Amino acid sequence: MSQSAPTSGNSRRDVAGGGSGWAAGGTMFAGVLLLVDGFLSVVKGIAGIGTDDVYARVNNYVFKFDVTAWGWIHLILGVILVIVGLGILKGAGWARGAGVGLASLSIIANFVWLPYQPVWAIVSIAIDVFVIWALCTDRSKSAV
Repeated sequence: MSQSAPTSGNSRRDVAGGGSGWAAGGTMFAGVLLLVDGFLSVVKGIAGIGTDDVYARVNNYVFKFDVTAWGWIHLILGVILVIVGLGILKGAGWARGAGVGLASLSIIANFVWLPYQPVWAIVSIAIDVFVIWALCTDRSKSAV
């Protein structure tokens, strides 16, 4: 008697709306990553506000601000990212759109912040790119 492998449709999990299983699990992970990115931004902000000697001075840079100003930018953005990350983890409909928008703002802020802390800026940019991908591709809990 010959046996054939079962052909179940579970090899690739389809979520309502056509998203992949990676995206559905990625949404939860995106909420956690927004929390982590928010906490990292808060720490960057506190370090920038606390003392100007923590970060290197950059000469002849187009987006040159005082390090204290950058500290406030990162602190405020970080607190908002933490709130939106908690909203995503709780499944709030508003948090997905806000998460995409704020992750985009975080990418811009970290790109401009690149000369001050290149490694951490690139790490934050990578986190934000994944967050945007995960929130845009998962349609399982779409409010639309």
